[in-house]
Amino acid sequence: MEIESNFIKTIMEDDLNNNKVDKIITRFPPEPNAYLHIGHARAIITNFELAKIFDGYTNLRFDDTNPVKEDSSFVEAIKKDIEWLGYNPKNVLFGSDYFDQTYDLAVKLIKKGLAYVCDLNQDEMRAYRGTLKEPGKESPNRNRTIEENLRLFEEMKNGKYKDGEKTLRAKIDMASPNMNMRDPVIYRIIHIEHHNTGNKWCIYPMYDFAHPLQDAIEGVTHSLCSLEYDDHRVLYDWVVEKCEMPHIPHQYEFGRLNITNTIMSKRYLKQLVESKLVKGYDDPRMPTLTGLRRRGYTKESIKNFVLGTGLSRINSTVSSEMLETSLRNDLNYKVKRVNAVIDPLKVIITNYPDNKIEWIDVEYSRDNEDLGTRKIAFGRNVYIEKSDFLEVKPNKKWKRLSLGIEVRLMHAYFIKCNEVIKDNDGNIVELLCTYDEATKSGSGFKDRKPNGNIHFVEASTAKKSRFNLFEPLMIDSDSKRDMKERLNPNSWKEFKGFVESDLENTHSLERFQFIRNGYFATDYDSTKDLLIFNRICELRSSFK
Repeated sequence: MEIESNFIKTIMEDDLNNNKVDKIITRFPPEPNAYLHIGHARAIITNFELAKIFDGYTNLRFDDTNPVKEDSSFVEAIKKDIEWLGYNPKNVLFGSDYFDQTYDLAVKLIKKGLAYVCDLNQDEMRAYRGTLKEPGKESPNRNRTIEENLRLFEEMKNGKYKDGEKTLRAKIDMASPNMNMRDPVIYRIIHIEHHNTGNKWCIYPMYDFAHPLQDAIEGVTHSLCSLEYDDHRVLYDWVVEKCEMPHIPHQYEFGRLNITNTIMSKRYLKQLVESKLVKGYDDPRMPTLTGLRRRGYTKESIKNFVLGTGLSRINSTVSSEMLETSLRNDLNYKVKRVNAVIDPLKVIITNYPDNKIEWIDVEYSRDNEDLGTRKIAFGRNVYIEKSDFLEVKPNKKWKRLSLGIEVRLMHAYFIKCNEVIKDNDGNIVELLCTYDEATKSGSGFKDRKPNGNIHFVEASTAKKSRFNLFEPLMIDSDSKRDMKERLNPNSWKEFKGFVESDLENTHSLERFQFIRNGYFATDYDSTKDLLIFNRICELRSSFK
């Protein structure tokens, strides 16, 4: 799927046609303080796809201006996610690459009388800022001389002051109706080791100051961001203008994409991990890209989902079922269809010879003959799904196995259940059945019609497996409720069962359609002795 027409694409076309720009250059600027989630996929795909359409390019630039929460492990995880989605940035850069230039430009603002060192703490600064209806008050330090500001700023850089003791603020307009223009902080003191620059710096630029400068230095033409930065654009333009940057980038905002029953917040996802409410960032229930990858989502399904939602200037929410539909559409003709019994019930075919195993040739998919064929085993002992048997006399709508009722074991024979074996607690543990040799699939037998087709695996050749079945992690999308209260207690269920022998050599993230059970992917922790499969999604949506 290609990116459809949208307002940013139109702007880019006009800018090229009117010779405002020679080449489209975009950037994806994640902060390396967490793992990326499905919401970030929209920004990644939008930036890379738009640049690609116009034969431009995209930079990956890590916004590492706040060393308190950032770590090199997040840097590597983000690189891996972007590569997995199929994108190769023209350049991999860091905001910290520009710390020397950014510092020099801050000094330039001081010399122009457009920045000053302020002694107010956060609470005092907040009180001075005013409200949407009332102008702010000027800091007592706003009219320091240029010489004093230069000296104090250098002392800040040299480590003379403690965290929060002083800041550097832009001198703009404390009466501006835009709160972001009321002398925003552009540098603060943080005494902590930086993942990239070590202990070289103890002052760090704020995002609103560093980001437009980095865009300008890199020659970015269209700086795309989410709608929450709409009222920051005037500050973005102010920084570029007052720092007299030779290249002038422009910021464009698009609406955020929310998905029902899905957490779209790095802070909340981090809280889930640190509280051990999930098994890590790659927990298959997590909407992180690493979690979706482990669950079995394909990069194509995510890309088609994002492109299918379009791009607009308003925030939007779509159903999580839309993402699942995109996955089904992608996997339907790609993956092998095989047999797996998730919740097994043993069937003994009493009139089938002992120690005989019959191998039946079966296509992997009737819809894609290129996937080839394999052999499935049939013998005296097989497993079927517990849900495919009903002991009490069923109604006419029941199209599976029951006492005295005949069904076809898919690709094999008709069987009839004659007796039910129970344990001391009254639980059904085995079914005694008989088969009709004349009814072999493909033989042309038409004397009678079975009461349905059910899948099976032969017991002696089957491979022990664990199946992880998932529902959405969150019960609802009410962000005002406590997150723990919104967690779905049924979001992860484990079953022990069997798969056919053909899956013996499956590898991590190999995907299958398990007949009637859904789409599954082999988990990283799968072993020869115990195969582990994660259900990516059901064959059709059933979550209520």
